[in-house]
Amino acid sequence: MFLRKEEKTPDVFWQEYEEKTGEKVLNKGLGKYISGWDEFDKNNWSGLWGLVMEMSGSFRFHHFPQHSWIDAFTQFAQKDPPKEKTIFIPKEKIVSIEYKIEKKWWKKILSPSPPRLIIIYKDETSDEKNRKLVFEAEYGR
Repeated sequence: MFLRKEEKTPDVFWQEYEEKTGEKVLNKGLGKYISGWDEFDKNNWSGLWGLVMEMSGSFRFHHFPQHSWIDAFTQFAQKDPPKEKTIFIPKEKIVSIEYKIEKKWWKKILSPSPPRLIIIYKDETSDEKNRKLVFEAEYGR
């Protein structure tokens, strides 16, 4: 018999998350980080899974630590596996959000690709004015 710590219902989780951030969750989904965030890119953290969220005042990607036997194998490739991490972009820095889903049936069969969430955002700390953040995501837009 396995003992589990007290589990929260999804409603309780989201209510607590909104209280913690001070923002309302408008849209959410599961996503895999691909590229576009300096801290993640320089640490080779491509492929991290987490929650992608459109909030009332921002966009957030929240990665929670993973502890499974599959993760044990994948962490050999990473020098320093990340702990809990969040990407936060205030609404005023978001230039555009695009959700790309392949709609042509023959392309879905011949070259299946997951839906992509692409966020163009302003980054004054970079030489480029606008940066592109890319996720593979199941996102309810």
